[in-house]
Amino acid sequence: MAYIACIGSGNMGTALMKGVANIMGGESIGFTDADGGKAKSAAAALGAKVFSSNVEAVFAADFMFLAVKPQAMSALLDEIAPALKKKKPQAVLVSMAAGWTISAIQKRTCKSQSVVRIMPNTPALIGQGVIALASSSEVDERQTATVVKMLSKSGIVESMDEKFLDAVTALSGCAPAFVYMFIEALADGGVKAGLARDKALMFAAQTVLGAGAMVKETGRHTGELKDMVTSPAGATIVGVEVLEKGAFRGLVMSAVDAAFKRSKELSGQ
Repeated sequence: MAYIACIGSGNMGTALMKGVANIMGGESIGFTDADGGKAKSAAAALGAKVFSSNVEAVFAADFMFLAVKPQAMSALLDEIAPALKKKKPQAVLVSMAAGWTISAIQKRTCKSQSVVRIMPNTPALIGQGVIALASSSEVDERQTATVVKMLSKSGIVESMDEKFLDAVTALSGCAPAFVYMFIEALADGGVKAGLARDKALMFAAQTVLGAGAMVKETGRHTGELKDMVTSPAGATIVGVEVLEKGAFRGLVMSAVDAAFKRSKELSGQ
């Protein structure tokens, strides 16, 4: 059985480990964190253990999830690099730090370090995420399959070339914020039309959830699904007209493009 160490016990790291525990059992997981109290709390919730140090975690783990902020990665990699070089067989690093490429991680550890880079989004916290995954050439198919399996309870997992991860960051990584803004705006419109705030928010959220499910489950083009709602001279088409006059689709595309460009900038730092 593979043993997993998670360095960092924040929201995303803990959420992903919850999914791992559902598949492999909490006893296969160990946490470490600069905040020892957080690590103990996360471990207790999953029936996992707590490591005394990051170096201890390196020697114990087959897979190491690096669930720390991007700005903390440099110091962390410097700390664990000597242990990674000594450990045989090599542990696989699974990094979710935005902007840290596989080559950058290998440069701070060793050139032959096995690295899996993932980009989860916040809906992974409730098992509804999108997780993009890219592996270095040192990671074999069995190891990649194991990581995909471990993440499967957190949402959809898609393997792809690392060059696409900036685009994924801009779309599934950043877009939940855009969708929340859209839901809030829909609810505001409902309130303006006379609905109570709680009802308007519930209807808006469920409408977005249902519309997304329609796209996934029917396989129909989004234009066709839109046309199913827009009857001649009806209420929907006049709303669509307002959105088109406001360049709604172009504005959304521009938001994703801006996020994409910023992600590439961060990856180059």
